[in-house]
Amino acid sequence: MSEPSPTRRDVLATSAAAGAASLLPEGSAGAADGNAIRPFRIDVPEAKLADLRRRIAATQWPEKETVEDTSQGVQLKTMQSLARYWATEHDWHKVEAKLNALPQFITEIDGLDIHFIHVRSKHENALPMIVTHGWPGSVIEQLKIIDPLTNPTAHGASASDAFHLVIPSLPGYGFSGKPTAPGWHPVRIARAWTTLMQRLGYTQYVAQGGDWGNAVSELMALQEPPGLLGIHTNMAATVPANISKALAFNEAPPADLTAEERNAWNQLDFFYKKGLGYALEMANRPQTLYALVDSPVGLAAWMLDHDARSQEMIARVFDGRTEGLTRDDVLDNVTLYWLTNTAISSARLYWDTAQVSSGGFFDVRGVKIPVAVSAFADEIYAAPRSWAERAYPKLIHYNKLDKGTHFAAWEQPQLFSEEVRAGFRPLRK
Repeated sequence: MSEPSPTRRDVLATSAAAGAASLLPEGSAGAADGNAIRPFRIDVPEAKLADLRRRIAATQWPEKETVEDTSQGVQLKTMQSLARYWATEHDWHKVEAKLNALPQFITEIDGLDIHFIHVRSKHENALPMIVTHGWPGSVIEQLKIIDPLTNPTAHGASASDAFHLVIPSLPGYGFSGKPTAPGWHPVRIARAWTTLMQRLGYTQYVAQGGDWGNAVSELMALQEPPGLLGIHTNMAATVPANISKALAFNEAPPADLTAEERNAWNQLDFFYKKGLGYALEMANRPQTLYALVDSPVGLAAWMLDHDARSQEMIARVFDGRTEGLTRDDVLDNVTLYWLTNTAISSARLYWDTAQVSSGGFFDVRGVKIPVAVSAFADEIYAAPRSWAERAYPKLIHYNKLDKGTHFAAWEQPQLFSEEVRAGFRPLRK
């Protein structure tokens, strides 16, 4: 077995708890060492947290932006409010305890350690589902949906809607291993996820994801592994070829767009012109981002500036207003990136993908198995029903939500859980 890297060894310890094996399906421990599933526990030394607080306090701040809006980026007042709270009030140990209360494991797939949460429902005939996060997310994004989906009767839903959940950390993210060579792109990750579900003993299952999680789920669908019944996405790839081309060449929108399609056009046009800077840098020069692994505030600002709507929501959170996310939610996730030193290793996913794909992230891929779509209003773009119907010939569910940003499971866990239940009902036997 490969040993954890020095960085991971500093912040984790594998657990030898005797009862951990009972949390796995029968026979899933693996007959050979290469298939072994090892229980996992997080244990961050206090010295690392003290160093984090010291670095936050030593931040060298720029001057205030010269405009009164966010057109130049994350505003100084937001970042200084975040830094004050991070250094004096945020408690990493609370989220560490939440994670350690869940069954967590490490298994080696294709030469790389993969970390995952695995929660089995008590309900008979629960549907296994693998849920994949994106950037700048992590498994922390899914913590609020675990109980509603595995224990639906406690949340006003039916036992027939129960799921067994597998929630992995992407390669180079969180507590998964960091690739030491190029090639860990979504196609390879999709194959790894299939291996993971097979290793856990699941012969029939579904997949869910947004952001990179959608790319991985759709590529799993294209690979059509035995047992994959369908996928659910909250960030669908539905943009028709003529729309993608027109956006790429800065052409006028087609005259025959419906109101819903024109709204999607406007959202995409804004994103491609003003919101794509982080992705371009990570796709082209991820290794250059040294500042993100040296400055906690620099890392936090980079992660907050993912998309306009979620950044505006997070700014309101640090201005003292109540939103779907809390200050602790935001900083739990940023702190995970900091403690695992994954700013650059996670960014390389963009570079690896750019080496094998020339298409747009939202271009239609040709998925032929059943697909359920939830279009949240403040996602980068809310996929219109008409585009979804053309993109997915076996569309089994579509719903447009009037609230929710890019981080739907994290920000609107009740709505998200309801959508996943409804989306996969047609596939249950």
